[in-house]
Amino acid sequence: MKALLLTEYKKMEVTDVDEPEVGADDVLVQVEACGICGSDIHGYDGSTGRRIPPLVMGHEAAGIVVATGDNVTDMPNGTRVTFDSMVSCGQCHFCRQGDGNLCDNRMVLGVSCGEYRRHGAFAERISVPRWIVYTLPDSLPFEHAALVEAVSVAVHAAAVTPVQLGDTAVVVGAGMIGLLAVQAIRAAGATQVIAVDLNDKRLAAAKELGADHVLRGDLVDVPAAVRELTEGRGADVALEVVGATPTIKTAIESVRKGGSVTLIGNVAPTIELPLQSVVTREIRLQGTCGCNGEYPQCIDLMNRGIINVAPLITSMIGLADGPQWFERLHAGDPDQMKVVIQPQKA
Repeated sequence: MKALLLTEYKKMEVTDVDEPEVGADDVLVQVEACGICGSDIHGYDGSTGRRIPPLVMGHEAAGIVVATGDNVTDMPNGTRVTFDSMVSCGQCHFCRQGDGNLCDNRMVLGVSCGEYRRHGAFAERISVPRWIVYTLPDSLPFEHAALVEAVSVAVHAAAVTPVQLGDTAVVVGAGMIGLLAVQAIRAAGATQVIAVDLNDKRLAAAKELGADHVLRGDLVDVPAAVRELTEGRGADVALEVVGATPTIKTAIESVRKGGSVTLIGNVAPTIELPLQSVVTREIRLQGTCGCNGEYPQCIDLMNRGIINVAPLITSMIGLADGPQWFERLHAGDPDQMKVVIQPQKA
């Protein structure tokens, strides 16, 4: 079958690869759409160390069931599906207590980190375990369903954030996940949402997708502006979607006493923390990793239009266009938000 293969860093090739093996508990999916994630771009140049060539990347996907293993009886051929990006073992302590995203033995599709190599969905077909596969309604297009994985990150972050109906939420970072977080935290109960970024185009998108106020982080004193919008108190919760010292500090200083900051971004491995502000104002810091079973809720939220991904998809391409698009995205293309590869496209 054809696949987009990372043969060496900064070099992608469309080539023939072996058909995926289908185990007794697996589902073989014909990939109809797979989004290019920012982590794939970082994997392309080797900066993450988690995509060691040769590797088929891609973990944001949707498609059609074309075969199943002997133990799979509820996924007939032709079923429209999407699947989680993380493969949990189901046996470790964390899996048994319902925290599959913290699995000791988890593997991520499209990742090769030295400990394992798990080819992803920049290919015509992929084999995945039945337990990470979810059916799709006919009304949800494949290119939208490919973004369920990204939506699940935002929805899980909202789920672990102690937000209540009527709260004010600040979302620091209006990239792909940040724009989804704007929508997810509103769906979770926030009635005033403030988005912060350095890019006017992203802030305009945040406004279109439900932010009540948008702030340019380099032009205004964000914590002061947030206090002005909240009767001097500060926001009840903040979601930080960058992962660097300046933005985390902005999120912390933007919440009220006793507020909560959920950390989603992880660009920097370490950051400086304004410890006295956190301690003396009793701020709660909550990390969040991937998702933990929220796919059905995400599919429902998207299908009902509560979370809208259509404005985020800026280009749809075939496998053959993959190499040049990776070069383009790696060089930096401010006009692109989400590029979706359609492996069946001629």
